[in-house]
Amino acid sequence: MERKTEKLLGRLKNYGSLVVALSGGVDSSTLTKAAGIALGDKAVAVTARSEFLASEELADARDAAKAAGVRHFVVDARDLDDPNIVKNDRERCYYCKRGRFQKLCDWAKENGFAFVADGSNLDDAGDFRPGARAIAELAPTVVSPFVECGWSKADIRAQARAWGLSVADKPSAACLASRVEYGVPLTAERLAQVETAERILRPFVEGQLRVRHHGALARVEVEPSAIENIVERRSEIAEKLKSVGFLYVTLDLVGYRTGSMNEMLEKSPGKD
Repeated sequence: MERKTEKLLGRLKNYGSLVVALSGGVDSSTLTKAAGIALGDKAVAVTARSEFLASEELADARDAAKAAGVRHFVVDARDLDDPNIVKNDRERCYYCKRGRFQKLCDWAKENGFAFVADGSNLDDAGDFRPGARAIAELAPTVVSPFVECGWSKADIRAQARAWGLSVADKPSAACLASRVEYGVPLTAERLAQVETAERILRPFVEGQLRVRHHGALARVEVEPSAIENIVERRSEIAEKLKSVGFLYVTLDLVGYRTGSMNEMLEKSPGKD
């Protein structure tokens, strides 16, 4: 691990100056810490704020930048202004990431920073991720240091623990838009509905949790070990989720898995 860390810090130092796209998760938080070590005040963290980002994640981003000793800035992403994002088709993530990182590139240029870094790692290649195409299109300004240096998710968590970062064991998170079924238009109200529903459910669940939005139906995903507790409290949970606007509440018996909304793409006639 020591060699990997040295390689990463060396790569970051070679950038000269860097904007880290900080979401508040373990990947971007660890990268922010590394950038601070390698570049000092020539590194900053910038968070794209929108209805897609849960309030807890923005708070975690602020805490991560403070822990890293790196200046933190917030820019408004205005995701819902883009009709290509709002229609929520299979390319939503591409349009969202392209727009956000273009804003970060513009911010970096205006403020005298050479590169923008995202926290992608080797494990991210295993799912349907059209956003990765956007990152590639914005090269060479946008860089992915963890990928370039051969870091996996396990490497990132190990380094976060070594540096004593509070997010070392934080469950992976995705933007709120990833909870909404493809084809259901994105609105501030629907995104807030998902955020509120997950906040309501959090006291009942340890580990990963997702409330998938299928229009009138909420599909709850938790880790298999948490299913029994959800079933035991089903009446209370259903009542609470209906109070935020869902008509039906269902528990996914398969349990939590990354990118479950992408499973519907396998049956889509438009799949590549």
